Parts: sequence; C-alpha cells; structure tokens
Amino acid sequence: MNAPSESAVSCETLGSCHLCGDEAVAGRVVAIDVGTGTATVTFASGMATVALDLVEVGVGDTVLVHLGFAISRLEAI
Repeated sequence: MNAPSESAVSCETLGSCHLCGDEAVAGRVVAIDVGTGTATVTFASGMATVALDLVEVGVGDTVLVHLGFAISRLEAI
C-alpha cells in the first residue's frame, strides 16, 4: 500500500473517530498521479493528497476519505 503524503488529510484537520481521531469526509478528485497511486482531492476545508489503494476513481469523482485513504467512491444522486 502507498502511504499518503504529508499533505494528506489527517486526524488534526478533520475530526475524530474512536481509533485514530480521524473522520471520513467526502471530497472531489481533481487530479490523479498514477505513478504514486494518489489523488489530489478538494474538501470544504481545503485540498489534500490521498492514497488510492482501496478504490478505483477518476477525475471528477466524489470519494469518501478516511486516514488519508480514499475508502469509497460515492455515487452521484
């Protein structure tokens, strides 16, 4: 698995869960780096680089991010 970069979403920036202090947050994929397996994702609170080890996504997709990893692609309503 690829470790998220230092600019990835972290416990301190988004909230808390019972294990790590992080909360899953939805964001939009604005760029993908195939070489590193990461994406640049925008959130209401800013931008972050997140790992894409767990899901396949494309630019424009909305993803749920937890612990610096995209954990699910959200379907458009």
